[in-house]
Amino acid sequence: MKILVMGLPNAGKTTLATALAERLRCPHFNADDIREHVNKDLGFSVPDRIEQARRMGHLCDIAGKYGHVIADFVCPTDETREAFNADFVVWVDRIKAGRFEDTNKLFVAPEKYDVRVTEECDYPTYYVDLIVRIGEL
Repeated sequence: MKILVMGLPNAGKTTLATALAERLRCPHFNADDIREHVNKDLGFSVPDRIEQARRMGHLCDIAGKYGHVIADFVCPTDETREAFNADFVVWVDRIKAGRFEDTNKLFVAPEKYDVRVTEECDYPTYYVDLIVRIGEL
């Protein structure tokens, strides 16, 4: 199963994705790390963000061929989420604005998601348990 943990910068995506990957004992791809080491050719234009999502999705398809895989990144628009093509979406909706104004302006709240993280609430343990239960992982 390809799991997307998405939301604004500094919302807590990586913290949650790391804890979930530890619980599921599966690969975890962080978009900042992938941009720094693999996708250095991409910027932050809308087409580059869509291409980043497509590439992240492809990496996850390869890594998750025989099990779960997690990616955490902003994935700010319907087009980026479509390009990533997740099986299960976790929206980390704990902040109203991130540290990058261009990303804040571009971000469109997802209409479809499987779990919405809205508060700290013994974070991330509570939400890891919830995701595992809802996703039947």
